[in-house]
Amino acid sequence: MPLNCSSLGARVPHILGQSRIIKPQFLRPTHLRSCFIFLPSLRVSPQSNSLHIVSQSEESYPYSTMENQKSLALSPSEPEKYSRELDVAVRAVQMACSLCQKVQDNLISKTNNQIHSQDGNSAVTVADWSVQAIVSWVLSESFGSKNVSIVAEDDVQSLSKADSAGLLELVVKTVNDCLYEAPRFGLEGPETPLLSSDVLEAISRCNSTGGPTGRFWALDPINGTLGFVQGDQYAVALALIEDGEVVLGVLGCPNYPMKKEWLSYHHRYHRIISQLTPTTSESWDKGCVIYARRGSGEAWMQPLHKKNNMLIWPNSAIRAQVSSIDNPALATFCVEKSNSTSSHSFTAGLAHSFGLRKQPLRVHSMVKYAAIAREDADIFMKFVRTGYKEKIWDHAAGVVIIQEAGGVVTDAGGSPLDFSKGIYLEGLDRGIIASAGPKLHEKIIGDIDASWNSSCL
Repeated sequence: MPLNCSSLGARVPHILGQSRIIKPQFLRPTHLRSCFIFLPSLRVSPQSNSLHIVSQSEESYPYSTMENQKSLALSPSEPEKYSRELDVAVRAVQMACSLCQKVQDNLISKTNNQIHSQDGNSAVTVADWSVQAIVSWVLSESFGSKNVSIVAEDDVQSLSKADSAGLLELVVKTVNDCLYEAPRFGLEGPETPLLSSDVLEAISRCNSTGGPTGRFWALDPINGTLGFVQGDQYAVALALIEDGEVVLGVLGCPNYPMKKEWLSYHHRYHRIISQLTPTTSESWDKGCVIYARRGSGEAWMQPLHKKNNMLIWPNSAIRAQVSSIDNPALATFCVEKSNSTSSHSFTAGLAHSFGLRKQPLRVHSMVKYAAIAREDADIFMKFVRTGYKEKIWDHAAGVVIIQEAGGVVTDAGGSPLDFSKGIYLEGLDRGIIASAGPKLHEKIIGDIDASWNSSCL
């Protein structure tokens, strides 16, 4: 589990060769195995993919120097694979969520809580493009632009057209306003504001088509457009896929509270409480970021970064685990509020056949994956309508998070989802089933098979 080694953060003479106090504003966090250690600066060389520590005096030390300082780590082994990528991804999603909150709050305040579709669509468009640019820029600065390939829905060509000049200008401003606050998230911002060409170049890296080999990121900047427009639930989803396997996932859920008891309140009440509660208060955390790395057997959740504070890793992270329920009748179903791509009739009929005793949890977007991973719900089912293909960015991050939290995600036939076929989940058997554990999952799959032939799907 993460250990915030703040006692080690003030003095790091063994690593830096200096017995001096490092000022807090210069501390940059990284982690070694489960122990988080604060360093002045951390850089990855794009050419060699090696990691270097850079002190205030600009002296470089190879990463092996830190590896040899076993006294500062809980484990003498090398840092876990993808730890650096996960660290950067979480910070990028935290920053993207902050951007989305500002756009959404501005939209709601302007419309006095009565959002018109045109206003909402415009806000979603700005947030969509801006998040793509932010995440692409951060990943490229961290790992080198030649090493970053991103699968995303929107094509930069539509933003490059002459009649989109006004939209591009607004996106550039939104991006620069966000990057100005990058140091709060433990990230380095640009030395000068990005130009339109810089923003377009960042977005242009979101043109990967995926596939079975190599490494690429899957990004959904605004998952749950309707939820975003209504001031309700939506998610920022980022996953890293390598050789067709999802190796890490991050879900930013700006309106999904850390505490389960707040879920029973309407989202507009959440908004009122968040405005009345001091930003320093721990009694109310409006949103959360949940993340996991394949093979770790752990999923973690941290509150959305508060305004005017520095993000100190691991940012009060707590363990996220699925429930132990294995009886469908006792399970809480996670139901999508509105989705034209799935068959609700079969899902509702199947849920009724279980003899459910609990009210379902109704949410928009990939927040449903977070709900199961953190024990707020136990089952989610989506049966795809004929002719529709599920896209990898709608599921990649959520799948690995549930799996590492102890849950199971497969298609309706019980087969793992295949992220190696490009931008679509090809070969999907009827739909997607996510549940809180193997026993529960096995029962659900069996009931689906028994009910399928008699359905009117």
